[in-house]
Amino acid sequence: MAKKGESAILTYFQESFQEIKKVTWPTKDQTLKLTLIVLGFCLVISLFIGILDGLFNYGYNELLNYARSIQ
Repeated sequence: MAKKGESAILTYFQESFQEIKKVTWPTKDQTLKLTLIVLGFCLVISLFIGILDGLFNYGYNELLNYARSIQ
């Protein structure tokens, strides 16, 4: 809570900086490993979505070709 004479915003920033000091930050090694995991996961998901997109595109084109052939 704000003490007498202090603004609420000042108190907010003071308490925020106190909380940041309590944070246990990851080591450089942990950060690198987790970053590589995220990038690998993004690569796998993008490949999966790309393959699905190609399959749907192929199916859509085949459907259009079939529709043109029966007219």
